[in-house]
Amino acid sequence: MNHWQRRCRGLSAEVEMSNGIPVGICLVRKASDKCCSRTFVNRTLWYRASVFILTYAAYTCYHLSRKPISVVKNVLNKNCSDYVPPPDLIINATNKDNWCDWAPFGDKNAAAMLGALDSAYLFAYAASMFLSGFLAERANLRYFLALGMITSGLFSYLFGIAKSYGIHNMWYFTLVQILSGVVQSTGWPGVVTVVGNWFGKRKRGIIFGLWNSHTSMGNILGSLIAGEYVEGDWSLSFIVPGILIAGMGFVVFLFLVVRPADVNCPLPDQVCAERLNSQGYETVSSEDSSEGLASCESDDTELGNDYHSWKYGNHHNNVSEGPNSFHITRAWHMHLSSHSSVISKQAVRPLGVIMSSAIAEYHGRSQREDSHILTCHSSSEKPIGFTGALKIPGVVEYSLSLFFAKLVSYTFLYWLPLYIKSSTTLSPTESAQLSTLFDVGGIVGAIVAGGISDYSGKSASTCAAMLSLAIPMMFVYEDYGTDGFVTNVLLLAAVGFLVNGPYALITTAVSADLGTHHSLEGNAKALATVSAIIDGTGSVGAAVGPLVAGFVSNMGWQYVFYMLMTADVLALLFLVRLVKHEFQTSRLCQLLFY
Repeated sequence: MNHWQRRCRGLSAEVEMSNGIPVGICLVRKASDKCCSRTFVNRTLWYRASVFILTYAAYTCYHLSRKPISVVKNVLNKNCSDYVPPPDLIINATNKDNWCDWAPFGDKNAAAMLGALDSAYLFAYAASMFLSGFLAERANLRYFLALGMITSGLFSYLFGIAKSYGIHNMWYFTLVQILSGVVQSTGWPGVVTVVGNWFGKRKRGIIFGLWNSHTSMGNILGSLIAGEYVEGDWSLSFIVPGILIAGMGFVVFLFLVVRPADVNCPLPDQVCAERLNSQGYETVSSEDSSEGLASCESDDTELGNDYHSWKYGNHHNNVSEGPNSFHITRAWHMHLSSHSSVISKQAVRPLGVIMSSAIAEYHGRSQREDSHILTCHSSSEKPIGFTGALKIPGVVEYSLSLFFAKLVSYTFLYWLPLYIKSSTTLSPTESAQLSTLFDVGGIVGAIVAGGISDYSGKSASTCAAMLSLAIPMMFVYEDYGTDGFVTNVLLLAAVGFLVNGPYALITTAVSADLGTHHSLEGNAKALATVSAIIDGTGSVGAAVGPLVAGFVSNMGWQYVFYMLMTADVLALLFLVRLVKHEFQTSRLCQLLFY
């Protein structure tokens, strides 16, 4: 009887959950053992694919359920002169301008009230994000995400039934939005941490760029679903997304594997000696090397050469060849041999770490050399806390930059359909459909930003370049976007490309990099807090943007665009120090190694 059968046989759901293996995974393993027992399956690759797909679908549903309010705004407050009143309705001086609106959004302050509704959600979301990061470090993320998704579906449903039950109380809508913001904050720290657990640092930018398209995909699907029902029965614009996210939450509960250790898979940056040997590495022997490698399970996927963690113990300085030895490249042997104390304390050091060490020496700083390979997520790991996360270099700068970058992105998210309808002759449904092009551009922008970041190694510079181009592009879109349909399509996609690229890069790859910073010494529990701080700060900006836009739009839409351009300038300024550091580091590396 194999390992999986021993773990799965006769266990109740409660026992399965306590072991970290979801019930659905046990059922899949049981079925595969019966019908495909002789079929070879790359377990690590299979689990990584399942985690990628499940977290992608989960956060797509999170964003899908946030989008309806921006689409439904068009029917909550309309120009009643464009519509024919029903024959049984008596039109008089008091209701001639708002008979077709949904109270309380029928007066001249409707735009401000709708903006306040957005901000009620977003401020609650931002405030709760910091708490969610704290809880995500300490909770089972499968339960955490499933509960958050199911309750998100509940509050989306409660907003929709306001139409069915004739609810017109502003406090009702505000309370639902606040509670929705609280439970929706469970999503980001949860999914980022799970993906960070399964995917290593190599090509992290492009992987997270592809994965982060869930944000735009959720916005697109949310716009299309809400747009389908908005002119008939707008309650379904909320109820259908609510059902989808709740259903997906149940799927996550059944199948999501949070950590590789839960299913005896190797960590993403853990490397076997055989793979190193096959790549032509020279060796430095270790007395306990076999112990460190015994649990390393090789897979056929490309793990890469950027080894984030390594084993430490009682090592010798002699160079030898052998199957159970740790390895260093011949090219760096002479460099390391001049630091015998370093070699005596560590076995494997990646090129990037060696370069970082040399740079640290150049600046007169010391680096700890006692990092270790994480063979599992040890229970001895302690959450770093809010203050500890803020001390990680770059967290504060990226958080403040994201404050303004996300302000811009979410102002488009919540107000773009209404802007399109007010500046063109398109219907509410057509406006919702056209607004999806902003997110299409955002998908491409996230992937391109991640690819450039991987290739150049300069995340801050990549973000700064795209922000610099986004500023004039928004000006062009405001001036010429309404000149024709084709022009609107092209400019809207270009704006989405440049606005969402930096936002996506900071919230994903940058957050994951900072959450696995070498100063944390491999503490896997830091990622949730770091991602919560960065995205939580950005979410405060996301709350401010739509709120201010609701008031500013009364003076004219051009002033909203001026506000957004100013926000991008400020986002750019907070990256200046990091960009300068990246170029200084690049020049120093050239001097040291070329």
